[in-house]
Amino acid sequence: MTEYGRGRGPEPWHPEDPLYGDQGWTGHQTQQGQVPYGGAPQQEYPQEPQYQQQYPEQYQQYPQQYPEYEQQQYQQQYPDQQYAAQQEAYAPQQAYAPQQQVYAPQQPQPQQPHPQGRPQQPAYDNQGWDTGQGQYVAAVQADPYVGADPYAQQTVAGYPGEAPDLYTTPEAYPPPQPPGRRHLEPEPVEEEAEEPETGFLAGGDGDDDGDEPGRRGGRSKSGKPKKRSGMACLIAAVVILGVVGGGGYYGYSYIKARFGAAEDFAGEGTDELVDVDIPKGALLGQMGRILKDAGVVASAQAFVDAANTNPKGKLIQPGLYPMKKKMSGAAAVALMLDPNKLNVITVTEGMRNAKVYEAIDKKLGKPEGTTREIALRDAKSLGLPAWAGNNPKLMDPLEGFLYPMRYDLSKDSTPESLLKVMVKNASDKYAEAGVESKAKELGLDNPLQVITVASLVNAEGKNHDDFRKMSEVVYNRLKKTNDVTNQKIEFDSTYNYAKGQSEINFNLKEAQAFNNPYNTHFIKGLPVGPIGNPGLDALTATLNPDHGGWMFFVSVDGNTTTFTKTYDEHLKLVAEFQERQKQKNGG
Repeated sequence: MTEYGRGRGPEPWHPEDPLYGDQGWTGHQTQQGQVPYGGAPQQEYPQEPQYQQQYPEQYQQYPQQYPEYEQQQYQQQYPDQQYAAQQEAYAPQQAYAPQQQVYAPQQPQPQQPHPQGRPQQPAYDNQGWDTGQGQYVAAVQADPYVGADPYAQQTVAGYPGEAPDLYTTPEAYPPPQPPGRRHLEPEPVEEEAEEPETGFLAGGDGDDDGDEPGRRGGRSKSGKPKKRSGMACLIAAVVILGVVGGGGYYGYSYIKARFGAAEDFAGEGTDELVDVDIPKGALLGQMGRILKDAGVVASAQAFVDAANTNPKGKLIQPGLYPMKKKMSGAAAVALMLDPNKLNVITVTEGMRNAKVYEAIDKKLGKPEGTTREIALRDAKSLGLPAWAGNNPKLMDPLEGFLYPMRYDLSKDSTPESLLKVMVKNASDKYAEAGVESKAKELGLDNPLQVITVASLVNAEGKNHDDFRKMSEVVYNRLKKTNDVTNQKIEFDSTYNYAKGQSEINFNLKEAQAFNNPYNTHFIKGLPVGPIGNPGLDALTATLNPDHGGWMFFVSVDGNTTTFTKTYDEHLKLVAEFQERQKQKNGG
């Protein structure tokens, strides 16, 4: 075999060598079309010593059994004429014959004959690898293809002293290892130089006691542990206690807030007052947070719990509440459920302006009569529509224009600001309802008379059905064909307004004799202006009367209003009403 065969000589292990790798390592057949060793064709089972030793009989018989196959293999792999002419040198009969060897002049060591006539095999390890420690030196094989294969031109001496060692030179690659022993060597990792610990946390006063650069503090060159200062231990202990203590505090706070009773004050609070503004749409949780931020309650949860306990707790209305500080949750809920405590002004449907003025003065802490004086003096600058407030006989130009609804007060609220908001709301609603265009359709002189009819209906009726029938009564009595009341409205509410009272029982004759532009028992037609602030329900009923032909009405029991078309039916109801009043008064 050549020096690239599995002989006893050195074997290439250079990555650039075409024979580098494991070709034929375990004695199996090489891949098709490759020339594994020195360009010479090999049998299916090359001459590996371990196979020769384990299967001597098959090895001896194999060349004789397949001569044709071996000859055909040579022809397929080496079709060139150069190789075809030399096939006889590799005849099947010589495939396993001992190779001709050329030895150097030096006498080789004596060899022991093999029991079966074959040369002595070299030493192998437990995986079949030639250790190179055999007793024989490698011989140079007479290779007929030396001119075709560049690797065959290398001259190798026949003795160890003359043969070049391909694995011990400085630039050589390491010797090959069997597959089972090959492992990727980890790449060396450069160790980063660690900065020496300095300062009192590393021990001492910042001196490393002569430690080398990069050496971690803690031990000196002598190997003795470095002394830690008491200050470092103290700081470490403080840090640990801080972490543990902080975690315990937050843990306790979380558990207390999650499972413990809500923090709450006791009692009705202190004498210190604070205004709390609850916005529209606020839920109990938001109310509680607002109260807590204002210092009224100790926690939002205390207020929420108290509101949920109270049957009316969810009926708390938005608005401005004058409240005391440090109130219990239950006391805060009770105060906010009391409408008298709520810092708002509610204008009810049909409410007269005189009552509204009194409420504003009281809520804003103004002297009695302050708001009324401002209303009468500044009526034209408060936003009335152009068709209102022009008649000099009006007792109050703003009557009928303080729209019924709830008005929340604030710290900046003034009588002027409140009156402007009320007038604006009324003007917007009247314009939306189209009172200007509806006045002529209803047979009225101006839009103000529409508001006047609505105020009469709101003062006399009880519900929407009453309002529609009541407006029909007004329109029928205003007709020129009315010869029963002679176009007089004769509503008691007008007499009471002129008198500034709200009496049911009064002397009719006195009322008929009382000369006042608002007293419909004395004058014909409508009063000079509204007698109250009608609500939206009364306004829509005025714009859409019942058309039932009603002329009279009376409330016999004080709750139900009965309507009639004739005067005789009305007189019967009036007699029944008077009898009830006598019984009620004990006479």
